Amino acid sequence: MSVAVRVIPCLDVDAGRVVKGVRFENLRDAGDPVELARRYGAEGADEVTFLDVSASTEGRATTLDVVSRTAEEIFVPLTVGGGVRSVEDVDRLLRAGADKVGVNTAAVARPELLTEVAAQFGRQVLVLSVDARRCRDGATTPSGFEVTTHGGRRGTGTDAVEWAVEAAERGAGEILLNSIDADGTEDGYDIELLSAVRAQVTVPLIASGGAGTSAHFTQAALAGADAVLAASVFHFGTLTVAQVKEDMRAAGLPVR
Repeated sequence: MSVAVRVIPCLDVDAGRVVKGVRFENLRDAGDPVELARRYGAEGADEVTFLDVSASTEGRATTLDVVSRTAEEIFVPLTVGGGVRSVEDVDRLLRAGADKVGVNTAAVARPELLTEVAAQFGRQVLVLSVDARRCRDGATTPSGFEVTTHGGRRGTGTDAVEWAVEAAERGAGEILLNSIDADGTEDGYDIELLSAVRAQVTVPLIASGGAGTSAHFTQAALAGADAVLAASVFHFGTLTVAQVKEDMRAAGLPVR
């Protein structure tokens, strides 16, 4: 591994405020997205991800005003997702200040969206967000993991690993792999899920869901993650970006 592992704080935004819960439930307020983005930029975050967590469920687009104000405060790449359903949505977010745009629910419903976005803007702009969980309620997939939509609320029966492979082939420049089972638990990233996807795709892979200690970030990077994303541990002061980077550096991992 020679490319620096990126550390990415994630702002899950609902009604203009950063929120965080466990598996997208029991959300609690974590602060103002603009203030948090500014803080993380100053702390040395390599990127910031902004996800409007209720946009798809409510059938609306991401709130552009908050995106614009957030983009004005940071000097690192900003990825924005939530409610992206068309090439026009991507265009609006890029014009509002996003550097990359994440798609999830709409791409599951219509995979051609990935091809269209990559053709229009280039694959470097396109991040596929995959909310994956272990199969349950009688569902089965070859990998044992299925894709969910609407913030982890709906199972699809689609194999998560196969979907990641297809998305990369269609033009996704990165895959943000979020474990619904681990999300918000602070018990560690789902290394089994991460390893299964890493074995099949070559595009950059962002590990998400479950970080609770700095060791968890290192474990994910050693399992093949090109970037490690977290929310709760940063928002509520358990860890800083600098601490995570220091521990990864001590483990021999390249960081900026």
